[in-house]
Amino acid sequence: MKFYFDFISPYAYLAWTQIHALAEAHGRGVEPVPVLFAGLLNHWGHKGPAEIPPKRVYVFKDTLRTAHMLGVPLSPPPTHPFNPLAALRVASLDLETKVRRKLIDALFEATWGGGPGIADPAVVGEIATALGIEDPIERAGEATIKELVKTNTSDAIAAGVFGVPTIVCDGELFWGFDSFRHLERFLDDDDPLPGADELLAKWARVVPSAER
Repeated sequence: MKFYFDFISPYAYLAWTQIHALAEAHGRGVEPVPVLFAGLLNHWGHKGPAEIPPKRVYVFKDTLRTAHMLGVPLSPPPTHPFNPLAALRVASLDLETKVRRKLIDALFEATWGGGPGIADPAVVGEIATALGIEDPIERAGEATIKELVKTNTSDAIAAGVFGVPTIVCDGELFWGFDSFRHLERFLDDDDPLPGADELLAKWARVVPSAER
């Protein structure tokens, strides 16, 4: 399963804390794919939740309620929105699977778990270095890594990804942490979509009759 994420999203943080247990229960692996959420927003012409004042408040309340339900710590970062590129690039380095998972854990915790935030590349470097990753910021500044984050984002857009977190499993897209219940049904072969070809075809034929 591909897990498209950006550290800027609290929903991506919550999803990351749960995706591994869900995947392991179904004999699946998780491939984390760092993407730039702002790039998705720009491509699809969306505003981010933090850019809409009442939605910003709602998201904080909603994620706090969800974190409480999950027993996961949640605290706002020092600044938001912030520039996540340094963290996304470091998370894109060529690392062993276990090290990458620990790194993403640590970067999410530094952002949403009451840590110092990751807006400062120096902090990102300290977090990575503490995990034994050598020269993380220097390596993340290489053209190949910068291009990799761009490519990840472009490939995500090509796959129909429009927000984070998004999980793509066997070609099916599941957006948002609240889609996990649908993902679990999909993994359990209990998805209602197979056999609904006629209904889906009807949706495909629906055309707009008004524009805003």
